[in-house]
Amino acid sequence: MRTHQLVLSWIEDQLSAGRLAVGGRLPAERTLAEQLKVSRTSVREAIRILEAMGVVRAGVGSGPESGTVVISDPTSALGSALRLHVATQHLPVADIVETRVLLESWAAAKAPRDAPELADAAALLEAMDVPEGLSVRDFLALDVRFHLALANAAGNTVVSAMMGSLREAIQGYAAELTANLPDWETTASRLRTEHHAILAAVRNGDGGRAAELVAAHIGGFYKEAGLGSDATEPARP
Repeated sequence: MRTHQLVLSWIEDQLSAGRLAVGGRLPAERTLAEQLKVSRTSVREAIRILEAMGVVRAGVGSGPESGTVVISDPTSALGSALRLHVATQHLPVADIVETRVLLESWAAAKAPRDAPELADAAALLEAMDVPEGLSVRDFLALDVRFHLALANAAGNTVVSAMMGSLREAIQGYAAELTANLPDWETTASRLRTEHHAILAAVRNGDGGRAAELVAAHIGGFYKEAGLGSDATEPARP
């Protein structure tokens, strides 16, 4: 095992045992190096890896913001990894679309009708309903936030983290695919209508209908844009 991996393994053990928790601080670099009998360079390398993974935040200097603090941001590492693999074409866009359908239709089926996140979703729809001055980029940014709000409404932290990690990838390839649409304004109008129908179904407590609408909504956009994905079957409640 490389020496920086020893540091990572120790920190993982500390987290698992509850001796480290979110908001807690790691020992000072020198202290940790002496305790584990590794070089400070190895400790520094391990901390850089943990920062990239969204597990810690390293501060410098002195005061309340100094030191290496345990945080929890799983979407950071997942999002970076997904974007890189999409760029290398090891994760086909069609597969990501299918994953979206699975996650989002399940979330729509499970979301409680009174989930507070639904108010956020409604506010985002209001912003999308004012087309004047709303660029394609702005619309897609609001669209992604709307879908994230629906996913978060289900209350499953893993699903929320996975959807959050897909956020930039979804917005990026959706923007590219809009160039294939025959009439963006017509498509945008249809998407708005579908958004409202999805939200209404969730608020009415009709999870099965909401799941079907989400699957048709996602699959329909990508088929219209020429992706040809058949991933339109909703998850059943």
